[in-house]
Amino acid sequence: MKLSVLNKKGEDTGRTVTLNDAVFGIEPNDHAIYLDVKQHLANKRQGTHKAKERSEITGSTRKLIRQKGGGGARRGDIKSPVLVGGGRVFGPKPRDYSFKLNKKVKVLARKSALSYKAKENAITIIEDFAMEAPKTKDFVTFVKDMKLDGKKMLLVLPENNKFVYLSARNLKSANVVTVSELNTYKVLDAANLLLTESSIAIIEENLKA
Repeated sequence: MKLSVLNKKGEDTGRTVTLNDAVFGIEPNDHAIYLDVKQHLANKRQGTHKAKERSEITGSTRKLIRQKGGGGARRGDIKSPVLVGGGRVFGPKPRDYSFKLNKKVKVLARKSALSYKAKENAITIIEDFAMEAPKTKDFVTFVKDMKLDGKKMLLVLPENNKFVYLSARNLKSANVVTVSELNTYKVLDAANLLLTESSIAIIEENLKA
């Protein structure tokens, strides 16, 4: 798949880049995508939820009513789950939601996500660029020149660029990541994927079969 290389102003440079079909042209595997996204979201969960059970509630242990003859459910002390303010039965406890996923499955999921974007013509190639200072105004101009104003976009850089990141940080529809931070969830979450020339080679190297 050949794509034209654009400059920072959205103009065609006359150069083209051929995307590797082994990375950007495979038959997408939806189940691999599901597992990778599920793991990504699970790993982000804090798992600090906690509800007090019967033994953790403060209160008297005196049995309030007799066992039978009251016409209602059996209950003992005021900490009983039957009563308002009592302990919760099988309430949530702090836990770790993360789980392991085979590396080959994660690679397949990323390839599938990139292939989906390629099929949707949602990938734009731009030449490598840098910013001399963090200016959101300049980045807004860059987005407009790319004709992505109002669209959710993901800019992938070969390495960390502090000024580019800070310039895009306040824009709700823009997200800047390095190749090492690229994952299936972020690729699918963006409507348009912007790849710099240098980042393509790294992506293809990391996801090679």
